Amino acid sequence: MVNTYDDLSYLHLDPSLVQRGTNVSTADLEREANSPVLLVGDIPSPVIIESIELLFNNGLYFLRSRSKDGSEGVAVLSPRAEYLGPLLKQLIIPYFINKDARDLEKLLDEVYVFDNNYKLSGLALWCCVSWLEASLLDLLGRISGKSIGDLLGGVIRNEVPIYVASGNRGTTPEEEIAVLQARVAETGAKAIKFKVGGRMSKNADSIKGRSEGLIELTRKTFGDSMSIHADGNGSYDPEVAIKYGRMLEDIGAFFYEEPCPFEHLEETKEVADALDIPLAFGEQETSMRRFRWIIDNDAAQIVQPDLQYNGGFIRNTRIARMAALKGIPVTPHISGGYGYVYVLHFASYIPNIGKFQEHKAGLKETQGLFAPMMEVKDGVMKAPTGPGLGMDYTEVNRILRRALIL
Repeated sequence: MVNTYDDLSYLHLDPSLVQRGTNVSTADLEREANSPVLLVGDIPSPVIIESIELLFNNGLYFLRSRSKDGSEGVAVLSPRAEYLGPLLKQLIIPYFINKDARDLEKLLDEVYVFDNNYKLSGLALWCCVSWLEASLLDLLGRISGKSIGDLLGGVIRNEVPIYVASGNRGTTPEEEIAVLQARVAETGAKAIKFKVGGRMSKNADSIKGRSEGLIELTRKTFGDSMSIHADGNGSYDPEVAIKYGRMLEDIGAFFYEEPCPFEHLEETKEVADALDIPLAFGEQETSMRRFRWIIDNDAAQIVQPDLQYNGGFIRNTRIARMAALKGIPVTPHISGGYGYVYVLHFASYIPNIGKFQEHKAGLKETQGLFAPMMEVKDGVMKAPTGPGLGMDYTEVNRILRRALIL
């Protein structure tokens, strides 16, 4: 199968919603990076934050915010809270107490410099900020009756196609195909993703010959109708990355993710310039300025921020707006656990969202927090539509009544 990649509109869930700018300048991108996002004009009275608590029950971490008028917001955190909890409690939460939650955008900028927090900038800091942001967005959503999507721009869809992936590198091509077949059968997904290379491995494969064999066998097994993604996880230098990119082009793969180490921006651009297959990049990135560089320099054709690693909905909405100016779709990376819910909300209001979003582990553990329960059907998931994060708060409160306060 040969895909010339002449028209990249297929990367978008709805190409008609993407406004492609011409002669987009760095200043244009910077304007979008600093544009306001949060819509709280219909909340007339201050929402003063009285307390924020980290809780744990039944394998899940929660962050509960309470305002002085008795309103509550609850976010579900990733398992990283086990070791990031002290940072969250000591350096992030204290800044927000007695502040007005309606000022969330300003507070997110200010907490970055509070008590020299910028010296800790990176995934650990921004995960904590993202969890607190989600808790306060849930609080504001429950007060206003708005979903996350309506708080952050307006819901335009609630059905989101998914792709399935295994995350394996220790399987043979035949074993990996069997895993992917089972996940397609379970979900009805129309897109798949597999791993190539050895993960930050300086060109070494996880098993000799695995990547070549898997690339070839995947298309033969699934046929021309399946959209195929491949993820390098920073395995290659440009020369080797380009070699595997050509193999993926030969099978008409959908996109090629992070072939070079995530800090190697210029090398990633070198690969993007050499290949026709779209490059996806950004899952480890935590800098708005570096995202601007990636977009401004066409170093990737799909931007892939993680909604938790990169600080939450508001920061990543600004990235999506920058990308939209250049006609670039956004397909967020998922941190596992409850992360799929955050991605569904993000996809509900972002015009230039990518065609497929990743379906990862976490559904079985958290689907009961919603009524009706979350599910995948015919390769599609639906974004929650209730206020805030849209959870079943009777069930959430039942769990939290028995939770440990950490």
